[in-house]
Amino acid sequence: MEKAQVIFRRFLIWRVKHISQQHFVLILSLLTGVFSGLAAVLLKNAIHAVHHFLTGHFSIENGNLLYLAYPVVGILIAVFFARNIIKDSLGHGVSKILYALSKNGGKIKPHNNFSSIVASTFTIGFGGSVGAEAPIVLTGASIGSTLGRVFHQNYKTISLLIGCGAAGAVAGIFKAPMAGLVFTLEVLMLGLSMTSLVPLIISAFSAATVAFFFMGDGAEFSWHLESPFILHNIPFYIVLGVLGGFISLYFSRSLMWSENQLRKIKSPYVRLSIGGAILSVLIFVLPQLYGEGYTTITAFLNGNKDIVFDNSLFYELRDREWALLILLGMLVIFKVFASAATTGSGGVGGIFAPSLFTGGVMGYFFARVVNATGLHVLPESHFTLVGMAAIMAGVLHAPLTAIFLIAEITHGYELFVPLMMTSTISYLTIMYFEPHSIYTKQLARRGELLTHHKDKAVLTLMRLNKVLETDFLPVKSTDTLGSLVKVIAKAKRNLFPVIGSKGQLKGIVLLDDIREIMFNHERYNDTTVEDLMQVPPGFIEINENMDSVMKKFEETGAWNLPVIENDKYMGFVSKSKIFSVYRRVLIHFSDE
Repeated sequence: MEKAQVIFRRFLIWRVKHISQQHFVLILSLLTGVFSGLAAVLLKNAIHAVHHFLTGHFSIENGNLLYLAYPVVGILIAVFFARNIIKDSLGHGVSKILYALSKNGGKIKPHNNFSSIVASTFTIGFGGSVGAEAPIVLTGASIGSTLGRVFHQNYKTISLLIGCGAAGAVAGIFKAPMAGLVFTLEVLMLGLSMTSLVPLIISAFSAATVAFFFMGDGAEFSWHLESPFILHNIPFYIVLGVLGGFISLYFSRSLMWSENQLRKIKSPYVRLSIGGAILSVLIFVLPQLYGEGYTTITAFLNGNKDIVFDNSLFYELRDREWALLILLGMLVIFKVFASAATTGSGGVGGIFAPSLFTGGVMGYFFARVVNATGLHVLPESHFTLVGMAAIMAGVLHAPLTAIFLIAEITHGYELFVPLMMTSTISYLTIMYFEPHSIYTKQLARRGELLTHHKDKAVLTLMRLNKVLETDFLPVKSTDTLGSLVKVIAKAKRNLFPVIGSKGQLKGIVLLDDIREIMFNHERYNDTTVEDLMQVPPGFIEINENMDSVMKKFEETGAWNLPVIENDKYMGFVSKSKIFSVYRRVLIHFSDE
């Protein structure tokens, strides 16, 4: 082991001498892309193999009681794996990446290189109503973070490699390199220069190439455009965009509310039992909620409506239009609860697939309803496709990702105009009510979200403990002016915190306020610090984020503000120290 470490250190020295940093980053981005692509291929095939093994023998003509058992077993395995083997949470993958970028120096735990693959395989393969995309994105980002730290790269390079891993993961699992690139820029919100785009492109196309090599060149959804985009359908696309925005809002809030309700249950196995039971019943009644649901969307794109009735109790009603519309509406309504029951009870998966599924069903349902009126004829496959983009744009707050992803995974490039129109309208609609996506809402609320806004991004990266100054000499409120003058003689600062008997901050004394009396010996014994102190213009809590700190400086106009923890004095923060650290972080953060 020691010999291997010596060899590796020699390699690092050799690398610095013979390979420039710019070229080495390109090599690391290629490796990240290849490994992310391999991970995506592994996860996709593992899920399909488990799914086929468990359900391949089911009869399509009636329900199957095993639907009541499979989801609970899969989530139980995932929970046991996370709690007893990994001993860590494997929750929403994208949120973990955003937190690592914003607050953890780009560090993602090494077990994420494989743990999300294992847990999501059992979760989704056994019927968990979530997608494989978020777990593989976390896996790819973890691979990039690990490579960056192994080769002792700085925060800026590690962040770029995390983006490369995420781009490679999306490109690999969907065989959509452009979508992978756009996802990283739009969802992970990395502010990158043109030179930084090159590693992202390398990672995306290398991962997609690996996926094409192992899985062929077929699209995720097998579909061929049979009729062109018609201008007369534009009003219906506009309505679909607005509808998509409201359903995205319903999806986002229902998902977060449902997950929060399950999280209130302290016992993980009681939570699993309740969430698993809800999921199992939903899948038994609506088998199309099993797993990712991509088979259902492919069937809609190719005009096969009967899949809604397969494996269900409603198979005998497959020729009734009213039954079809009711089941489609139920799928739109209950998909979010099936997804929340999966993740809230401990399963591992993401919301990519649920949002695509909900959008596809919504679009197909919308077209069927319009066509049923006889007033207009809409191409159902087109609206299925565009509906997928509408919900993804709204739920993820990522219209560009939705546009390019849907176009790439369906080869539906001819529908770029309705894709752009509907995705943008859906995004603008939900933004009016919900400015943050599911991924960013909690982080934004805590001030831990890294954004494209460079000033806010730098403040997010700063830590309060890095600007905290503790060299202010404290005095007591009962001290006399004479005692205070002795402290002033030893001090290097012109501000003195007044501390109570239990360490609480009672006020401050400014040197400028006592300059006229500090040499008046007659007042040394009859004047106390309590007579001279004043209340600070503001207080900073020890756990406040830097954006809030800067707002307090702006509001108060102060140059120094005290930091407290439960009223106990901790130190001071000064504008000059903040500006000094701000500039250092800005230089470190910027690519310029």
